[in-house]
Amino acid sequence: MSDVGKYDDIINLSHPTSKKHPRMPIRDRAAQFAPFAALVGYDDAVEETARVTDEMVEQSEEMKAVIDEKLRYLSERIGEMPTILVTYFLPDEKKSGGEYKIFEGRIKRLDDYDAMMIFECGKKILYDKIYSVEIKEK
Repeated sequence: MSDVGKYDDIINLSHPTSKKHPRMPIRDRAAQFAPFAALVGYDDAVEETARVTDEMVEQSEEMKAVIDEKLRYLSERIGEMPTILVTYFLPDEKKSGGEYKIFEGRIKRLDDYDAMMIFECGKKILYDKIYSVEIKEK
């Protein structure tokens, strides 16, 4: 038997379509043939290594004195719950270094025992991580 003409009866028919199952989009069909991730977590590790962190700047004695003076000023007016703008260093949880953040809020309490400022919203910033403090006057 010859293979020529063997499929002539079906070669020009349209593709069969199921009445129960909708056609899979081409994007999803391609995805099922994509290679699997042989090294699970490798991409995440590469991304984490490439992520840049800043080092905490060592403050001069003069800068520390200015911050201490502002903290004293705030402690005298703590009942007013003044609004302040704080630039502080947030250490990175996964690697050395971190990043500088700016936070604005109403100060609720200065905890000298734990050396931190506590804001009305509950946020806490350690004194030794503070880079600058700006007091917003009403």
